[in-house]
Amino acid sequence: MDSPGRYTATAIGLHWVVAVLILGGAGLGMVTADLPFSPRQLQWISYHKWIGVTVFLLAVVRLLWRLQHPVPALPAAMPAWQQHFAQATHLLFYVLMLLIPVIGWMQSSALGVPVVYFGVVPLPDLLNKNKELAELLRIVHRNFGYGLLALIAVHTGAALKHHVTDRDDVLVRMLPPLKTRPKAR
Repeated sequence: MDSPGRYTATAIGLHWVVAVLILGGAGLGMVTADLPFSPRQLQWISYHKWIGVTVFLLAVVRLLWRLQHPVPALPAAMPAWQQHFAQATHLLFYVLMLLIPVIGWMQSSALGVPVVYFGVVPLPDLLNKNKELAELLRIVHRNFGYGLLALIAVHTGAALKHHVTDRDDVLVRMLPPLKTRPKAR
C-alpha cells in the first residue's frame, strides 16, 4: 500500500529492479570485455545486450510513471542546493539509462552484429557497418557506463548520508516497506 511521503510501490519496484539490472549489466560488461573470443564471451555479450534493452524499456516505463506520479514531498527540510543537485542527478540518471543502451545498440549495428532481444526479437540496425565508428561508440558506451556507476555511487552515498547522518526519511521512502515485529512489553 502506498502512503504519503513515500514513493509508490510501482516506483520502488522499478527503482530496485533497474538498479540491480544496471549493476549486473555493468559487471557483466566489464567481465566480458576481458574474456578471450569464445562462445562463452558471445553468450555473455548477448546477456549484456538483453539487460541493456531491458533497462532502456524499464527506463521508459519509469519515466512515463514518473510523469503521472509526482515525487513525494521531501520528509525533511533540505537546503535548496541539495534539492537542485538531487533533481539534476535524477535527470542525468534518466538520460544515461536511455542513452547508454542506445549507444550500445548503435555500436552493435556499426560492428554489423545484430541485437536479438532474448534471442527471439531482432532489433533493426541503427547504423550501417563502420568499424571506426563502432570503436568510437565502444569507448563512449564504456565511459558513459563508468559515469553512470559514479553517479550511482554519489546517489547511494547521499541516500546513506541522509539516513545515517541526517537521520531523515529520504532513503526510507524508496525502500520496500518492511514489516517490524511488535515491541515486547
